[in-house]
Amino acid sequence: MASLTVWKFDDPDEADKVLERLGDLQKQALIKVQDAAVVSWPEGKKKPKTRQLSDLTAAGGIGGAFWGLLFGLIFLVPLLGMAIGAAAGAVGGHFVKVGIDDDFIDTVRQKVTPGTSALFLMSSDAVMDRVAKELEDVKAELISTNLSEAEEAELRAVFAED
Repeated sequence: MASLTVWKFDDPDEADKVLERLGDLQKQALIKVQDAAVVSWPEGKKKPKTRQLSDLTAAGGIGGAFWGLLFGLIFLVPLLGMAIGAAAGAVGGHFVKVGIDDDFIDTVRQKVTPGTSALFLMSSDAVMDRVAKELEDVKAELISTNLSEAEEAELRAVFAED
């Protein structure tokens, strides 16, 4: 079963540092990174910088469409008004089908703000006690939603890139 997690950091560069460490943990077969994206929001900027990662992710990742839509719902809808909000609401229905609900989106929106960074990670096969031990010095707030196998398959079907 895949897990979508969001790790929020109180420093705009911290997500990148943790990502490097996750790459090392993946090489040790302690976690499988299926897809990932980083959000960095320097203080004083109107919106965050986002980027999808491809160097750590497994084949068959869900792709940029997923991350673009998710980040649009989280970070852009409140800024763009009701017309875009209505369209995003229709698209957002796909997220609900795959276990990413309004509470998850609202929580991330409230916590990932200027001066912070976040690591959005779709992963599986984590050896949790070992991963936790390797990252015990990391100061992060973890927001998580677990996806069932059916929800993960639906997510891939909706957002997979050709």
